[in-house]
Amino acid sequence: MTTANHRKYPRIDSLNLLHYTCIDQHQQKVGQGMGRTLNVSVSGIRLETHVPLDTDSVVVLTIGLEDDTILIKGQVVHLEPNSEGRFEAGIEFFDIGQAEQAMLQKYIALFESQR
Repeated sequence: MTTANHRKYPRIDSLNLLHYTCIDQHQQKVGQGMGRTLNVSVSGIRLETHVPLDTDSVVVLTIGLEDDTILIKGQVVHLEPNSEGRFEAGIEFFDIGQAEQAMLQKYIALFESQR
């Protein structure tokens, strides 16, 4: 049995370091740390962290893409432990600026062209 892919945009496998900050509904910082991307698209990212992310928090990500960094806000839409004792979170982007969107699209296009 195969499962249908319901994603609007393709995901590109990508391993990049990132910094995250979790902010609660009162705009208070409730956590931060380092992680790495597992895959990325123009609408979201799957990332791996050592601690579970709070699904009620907004996540502010600083992602290193080649020689650039971008700052993107997102919401945790799912979280699961992996076999190495870490956690994998699906983040859906929101409130992304035009410059960040353009940089993300450029990065994804570059990755796709190298496949």
